[in-house]
Order: sequence, then C-alpha cells, then structure tokens
Amino acid sequence: MKKNVRTAALLVFCLLLAQETMGHGSLTPDGDICILHIGYLKAHFKTYLPRIHGHQQFCEDLPQASETVFVMEYGHHSLADMLIEFRIVRELSGKKEFTRGEDIENIDDIDSITVAYHPPRQEPDVFSFTHQFEEPGWYVGIVTARSLSLDETYVAVFPFEVGFTGYGYWPFVAFAIALLGFMLYYDSRKEQSK
Repeated sequence: MKKNVRTAALLVFCLLLAQETMGHGSLTPDGDICILHIGYLKAHFKTYLPRIHGHQQFCEDLPQASETVFVMEYGHHSLADMLIEFRIVRELSGKKEFTRGEDIENIDDIDSITVAYHPPRQEPDVFSFTHQFEEPGWYVGIVTARSLSLDETYVAVFPFEVGFTGYGYWPFVAFAIALLGFMLYYDSRKEQSK
C-alpha cells in the first residue's frame, strides 16, 4: 500500500511539473492570471476577445482570429516610467511555442514579418493594445521596456497560437491516469505472486 501512495504522489508531482513547463517563453500562467517576465520586471498580462468571448481572459493561446485586446498591468512601478514597445510578428522559424529571444534576434528584417506594432511610449497606468487578427497561426509577442534614466532595455518574448484548438492538459491527465492504473495493476500482480 505504501508503494501505491508513493506512486500516486510521484504521478501528481510529474503532472504538476508538466503543467509548469508548458508556458510559452516569457509568459507563464500563475493561477488565474499570466505573469509576463520582462527581464527582472514582472507584469500581469491578459488577452481578451471582446466580440466573441466578452470578458473571458486568455493567457497565451487564443481560440479564434478576431479583434484582440492585450492588457498589461505593471507588477513593478518602474514600468510606468519606461518606454513600452509592443510588437507582434509571424512565427516563421517553425519552432512555434519553443521560439525564444535568440530566434527573434536572428531575424534580419523584423518589419517584414510584423503584423502589429505599438511604438515606444510611456503608459503610466496600464498598457493596452488592440489588434484585429485576420487569420489563425503562430505569432510571437515582443514587449520591450526601455528605462530613460538608466539607459537599460528589457525584452520579453512569448509565442502564442491564434485559432488554438488543442486539447490543453488533457493528454497529460489521460497519460497520468493510464500510468497510475498500470502501476497499481503491476503492484497488485506482484503482491499476488508472493
């Protein structure tokens, strides 16, 4: 019986670890909000599809191509004094959710794949930006924060899918349940053979 409890605890731990590692780039789910990591700075990041889903928030992937509102509430007050730039580009590397900052730095002509752009501006309270996605696919959000007083720049890169119709965490849950069932069956057969 102790083995079964250990097995179940290990399975739950692995499932929680898998959920934590599924975040895209600089954007990580944290309860009912998403945290955007811009260097050492943090912001609460939310996305809305008001015409289709009303006030429902999305963290990363969006279920449909539609008018999209991006909202960033600052977790650090210093972001309110910085120039905030936001760019959305098509993900063309083929890495999809594994796209990182280095992949963006290697793009020669970023303007040619830019689908939306918010020029650097101070947004003292809350940053918001609206964009109409015309077609589904993989995109990369790039948030750049520039400090005027310290002459420092911080960047966050997060890939996301528009028109996401995946299964979410269900394949991991199904796999974990099947693995647990197999382990319990194996343990019971082992006990019977003694």
